[in-house]
Amino acid sequence: MLLIANGTVITLNQDMPLINDGAVVTEGEKILAVGGAADLKAMYPQADYVDAHGGLIMPGFINVHTHIYSGLARGLAIAGNDPQTFLEVLEGTWWNIDRHLTMDGTRASAYATVLDCIRNGVTTIFDHHASFCEIPGSLFAIRDVVKELGIRSCLCYEVSDRDGGEKLDQSIKENADFARWAAAEQDDMIKAMFGGHALFTLSDSTFEKMAEANDGLTGFHIHVAEGMIDVEDSLANYGCRPAERLYKHGILGPKTLLGHCIHLTDDELDLIRDTDTMTVNNPGSNMNNAVGCAPVLKMLGKGILTGLGTDAFTHDMLESLKCAVMIQRHVSGLPNVAFGEALRMLLTNNRLIAGRYFEKPLGILKEGAAADIIVMDYKPFTPLLPENIGGHMMFGLEGKNCRTTIINGKVLYKDREFVLADEDRINAWTMEQSKKLWGVLNHRTY
Repeated sequence: MLLIANGTVITLNQDMPLINDGAVVTEGEKILAVGGAADLKAMYPQADYVDAHGGLIMPGFINVHTHIYSGLARGLAIAGNDPQTFLEVLEGTWWNIDRHLTMDGTRASAYATVLDCIRNGVTTIFDHHASFCEIPGSLFAIRDVVKELGIRSCLCYEVSDRDGGEKLDQSIKENADFARWAAAEQDDMIKAMFGGHALFTLSDSTFEKMAEANDGLTGFHIHVAEGMIDVEDSLANYGCRPAERLYKHGILGPKTLLGHCIHLTDDELDLIRDTDTMTVNNPGSNMNNAVGCAPVLKMLGKGILTGLGTDAFTHDMLESLKCAVMIQRHVSGLPNVAFGEALRMLLTNNRLIAGRYFEKPLGILKEGAAADIIVMDYKPFTPLLPENIGGHMMFGLEGKNCRTTIINGKVLYKDREFVLADEDRINAWTMEQSKKLWGVLNHRTY
């Protein structure tokens, strides 16, 4: 049993959003009580004490779209790679990396990503993996890392035609094998989706194979209309637009998550809404790749469940939150839009998306919810009120404010030190793997 106290509790529960001098009590994997610190200390004197040091006690953040396979790319420059288009970004950087990512490289990428997530207060990730160098067993390798480090995860593999029939079949099998394992395991810490890359790398026959292999086990996690190449390919080769292709193949539905969705028409958005399909916006990545601005205000206005991800551009969900507001304001030319919508994506919709896969409520501090709790160092110099919590998150907090991360009732990161993980050992081994990958990509020794 844990008692997290000596701070201000932000519950994200409308019934009691803010508790000054509050506390949270956990027992096992769930939250037992939320309330005033004095009352809960008196009720649970036997609980192990976690000191918030006057900071904010909050639900852990949820990232509903990231890429573990990019974990070793920080600071990487590939000789001769000077992309001028989105396709060149994919071919010269990301496909180049994943084609050289060994099983150890996948493990190292997972370690790097998960440690950074925990350090930034992210307690749940939806990952979309690719390692076309070594596919069989890659999701299970990631599973072992996320179990070791303790983060809550929903995993899938990126099916694509881009590297030929053998790799295609391996990627479909990896998804199906892992989905069957997850269904049998029924572990609320690890779930599965069925991944697919962008539509321009997926033929109709591949969609048919994916649907057959999935056989209703889980939903799909697919990149859609991130670049105009998806639209152009769908129209030229299939006589319809991207969302229509997905609908024809039975891919849309309440368990399916569509990444990016930048270049979609109103009719396509209506189709996504009518099938109760989920979408995820990745604003920082979209700006970095110069692919455009997703119409998230329109999506939300239509009632589409739209969440916030990072596409691995960052592991700081508050950075993604800020990007979401800025790009919408920049594109619309209006300085008064997107504030509430971006907060809703991060704080409400990500929780609802996670709720379609995980059993215990996530992203909220209330009795019975998952014991996924973070402590943020933050001593405001302006009033912190129930009605301006979002303003403090937008303009005051950053991921690096996180000092303590608790996931599933376990203290994983306390006062900026990892409790269960040997960070120095992991970093040393990960450095070895990154040097190997960089060496292969650049034909030199690091």
